[in-house]
Amino acid sequence: MITKKIHLNSEQEAVLLFGEQDSHLRRMETEHGVEIFVRHDPEGRDLHLSIRGVAGKVQKAFKRLSERLDVIRSGRALPPEEERHPGDLFHEEAPDDAVLVTAYGKVIKAKTPHQHEYCQAITHGDMVFGIGPAGTGKTYLAVACALRALKAREVSRIVLTRPVVEAGEKLGFLPGDLYEKVHPYLKPLFDGFYDMLGPDKFRLWRNDELIEVVPLAYMRGRTLENAFIILDEAQNTSIEQMKMFLTRMGNGSRVVVTGDVTQVDLVHGRSGLILIEGILKGVEGISFVHFKEEDVVRHPLVKRIIRAFDQWEKKK
Repeated sequence: MITKKIHLNSEQEAVLLFGEQDSHLRRMETEHGVEIFVRHDPEGRDLHLSIRGVAGKVQKAFKRLSERLDVIRSGRALPPEEERHPGDLFHEEAPDDAVLVTAYGKVIKAKTPHQHEYCQAITHGDMVFGIGPAGTGKTYLAVACALRALKAREVSRIVLTRPVVEAGEKLGFLPGDLYEKVHPYLKPLFDGFYDMLGPDKFRLWRNDELIEVVPLAYMRGRTLENAFIILDEAQNTSIEQMKMFLTRMGNGSRVVVTGDVTQVDLVHGRSGLILIEGILKGVEGISFVHFKEEDVVRHPLVKRIIRAFDQWEKKK
C-alpha cells in the first residue's frame, strides 16, 4: 500500500475537483479501487488530496486527478465524465462474426454451431433457455450478449440472479451485507464480467446499479423493465421459483436462463428447468437451445469427463 498526495490551492479548487456532493471523488474511488481523502496540515494552511492503495491503482488515480486539476486551473470546462454511457467503454467495433470486443480488445465469438444458434436466439428473441453440460459457454456468452445489448442501448441495465442452494448455513446468518453474503454463490457469474470489463469497472457499474446482482429469492414482487436478465444454474430452481422468475419480465427486457439438468442439487422436488420445456414448448417468443458434449470449449479433459459420466449413467 502506498499514498500519493496532490497539493490543492483552495477549498474552491477541491469543490470543483470532487464534483457535486463529491460524486466524482466517489466514482474515482470505486473505479480505481483506492481511498481518496482531503487533509489540512497541522497548522491548517496547506490542503492536500491523498490517494491510498495498491501502487498501480494509485498511480492511475493520481494521473486522472492531476489531469482534471490541470483543466480546472486552466479555466477550461471539465469534460462530462459522469454522463458517459457505459457502452462508450467499448471503443472498437466488433467484426461481423463476433459477439463482443471486450474493453481489453479481446474478440468473443461463437465457436460451435450450437453456440451460434444460442447467440442468434438471444439477439432476435426475448426469452432463451440455454441447457447443456458445463464448459459449453452458456453463461459466458449470455454475459457477452448482455454487454452487447447495453452497449447498443437496447437495455438500460443487466440483472444477474442465481438460486442460492444452502448447505447447512442460512443466508441470514452469514457475515456481511447482501452482496458479501451471496458473493460465493454468484462468483461464477462475475468471472465473465471480470474478463470483459475488468474488476474495477465491474465494481463501479455494480455500485451504480448498471449491473445488479441478486439471489433468486429476492426477485419476488419485482417487475424488471428495459433490463437484460440472466438466471444461471436454473436446474436448482423449483417449478414455483421458475414461474416466479419468468413472470418478473417487464417491457423492453430480455431473459436468458442457463443450466445443466445433469447437475441438480435440489433435495426435494423436481427441477423447474427439467419441467419448463414441456410447459412452454411452442410458446411464441421463447427458444430452447440444447448444448452437447461437442460444444465444450474448456480444457479437452472436461469433454472426456462428461463422456465418462454419460457412459456411467447409462450403465446405471
